[in-house]
Amino acid sequence: MSSAPSADEIARDATWLAQALDPNAGMVRLVAMDRDSYRAASFLDDRLMQQAVDAQIVPWPDVVAAVDGEFRSDARWIFHIGHVGSTLISRLLGEINGVLAVREPRLLRDVAMTPEAVREVYLRSIPKLMSRTFAGDEVACVKATSFASEIAANLVPPGERALFMYASPRNYIASILAGENSVKELHALADFRAQRLAGRGIAQPAPRNDADRAAAAWSCEMVTLEAVAEATADRHIAWADFDTMLGNMSAELGRIASFFGFNADAAKLDIIARGPLMTRYSKDPNYEYSPNLREQIIAQELQLQGEEIEAALAMLRATAEKSPLLARALNRAEGN
Repeated sequence: MSSAPSADEIARDATWLAQALDPNAGMVRLVAMDRDSYRAASFLDDRLMQQAVDAQIVPWPDVVAAVDGEFRSDARWIFHIGHVGSTLISRLLGEINGVLAVREPRLLRDVAMTPEAVREVYLRSIPKLMSRTFAGDEVACVKATSFASEIAANLVPPGERALFMYASPRNYIASILAGENSVKELHALADFRAQRLAGRGIAQPAPRNDADRAAAAWSCEMVTLEAVAEATADRHIAWADFDTMLGNMSAELGRIASFFGFNADAAKLDIIARGPLMTRYSKDPNYEYSPNLREQIIAQELQLQGEEIEAALAMLRATAEKSPLLARALNRAEGN
């Protein structure tokens, strides 16, 4: 174990990840990382702490002082609605030379769940902290937790770039219903998402089943992205339907790399898009997973629970009649 890093050590590069925050105590947990540990970690939340790490607890003002003044804030960002391939896309982009992929540091979630009156103290320095890399010509690409989209407008400075990822509501609902853990998450976040929807003036009927809960989850996360896009006209935003991306990953990866300004030729991107990452479950590469398997799982769930899924979609469309934001989200996702 090392001692707490100095301000110069925090500012120098991405070695000391600002991993978690206790906003009430004003303390931040820094975790020592290198390129390989960033590359290996599916998530930089508390699952990171299940292994031996060098972690130091320091006062937030010390971290702020380290990145005060003129300091780069050019990280690229990936926001998403959850369970739409954002981890895979982060891993693929991380294979490009000069890209440091940073996946779901808990600190972003900690700030997103903090009351607005408190979170303002922390938001100003986060773009700088998340933009640190190991070399001057390297660029950070940060994938946030889904509900951290609530603070996206504060994380992406004017003129910078973010990717918004989603799936059609039908595919999203089916994929959620197919996974035991995703259904558990659905129940755990249901009240939180209902509160967020209500905050945007959207009241959906009480859920009749898990298909309705998944539809509510889709609408909550999608209208959040739509609201951010509406409020950030001075940022550059690209949208991506994950299932469309899977149809031609080489081309889509090239589109996103070009949008982010990453330096990679078409041949290199094609090798990445056809490589082993496409055949493994991105959240845990020990398991096989592929675009074909995703398609089969969705088709199976549509067959098993198609009636409930269609009823949930009808509920979404009825709700959208009273919500321009939700109507815009449905139009985007359904290609209207």
